Amino acid sequence: MTQPDMSQLLAQAQEMQAKLQQAQQEILATEVTGEAGNGLVKVTMTGGGEVTNVVIDPQVVDPEDVETLQDLVTGAFRAAHEQAGNLAAEKMGPLSQGGDPFGGMLG
Repeated sequence: MTQPDMSQLLAQAQEMQAKLQQAQQEILATEVTGEAGNGLVKVTMTGGGEVTNVVIDPQVVDPEDVETLQDLVTGAFRAAHEQAGNLAAEKMGPLSQGGDPFGGMLG
């Protein structure tokens, strides 16, 4: 069995790390929006989970029925959070599916 070329292994590791960092930056810079009640409530957040905006259509603001509004906000937040998770999986998936980037040469 031949010994792996360490400089090649290091170059591959550095390239993988750079791709991971780029994917993480793209995730953090991307915004996703979750909706509830057919768009009556919208929550926008970054891929990192920071909520940047909440929009509530005035027609769902009923002082006699605060619970429905709370449910809509919660639903919109969950939808946005799910989209952020999907974004992360989409961006990071190809980088993590390879398993062992060194093809078992290190183990």
